[in-house]
Amino acid sequence: MFEYPDDLKYTNSHEYIRLEENIATVGITAFAIDQLGDIVFLDLPEVGTTVEKGQTFGTIESVKAVEDIYSPVTGTVIESNQELVDEPENIANDPYGKSWLIKVNIENPQEVEEALSVDEYRSKVEGA
Repeated sequence: MFEYPDDLKYTNSHEYIRLEENIATVGITAFAIDQLGDIVFLDLPEVGTTVEKGQTFGTIESVKAVEDIYSPVTGTVIESNQELVDEPENIANDPYGKSWLIKVNIENPQEVEEALSVDEYRSKVEGA
């Protein structure tokens, strides 16, 4: 059983969004990290990169697979978690805290509202 904080929004591709004013902090969920297994590589965009909702912004590689990471919002990257790029194996330690991936200055707050609620996401991944 995984933890899914109530104050976040979620995507079908297992990213989460924490919205603080016009800044969206984006990461991947504990469920996704568990499915991937041991993370060995992480590729994230540079600060200043424009990301678009539904488009790939990076990749995460485990001993089992390489997966694209999709942006749940459109905007400009204002921060990229370089500590995690340097030590990707630490992503599982704190997925909803220190293990965020990027922070985006969003163009359209409505995009966040279109994401899944915690209950919708829990139903999706737990098959309830």
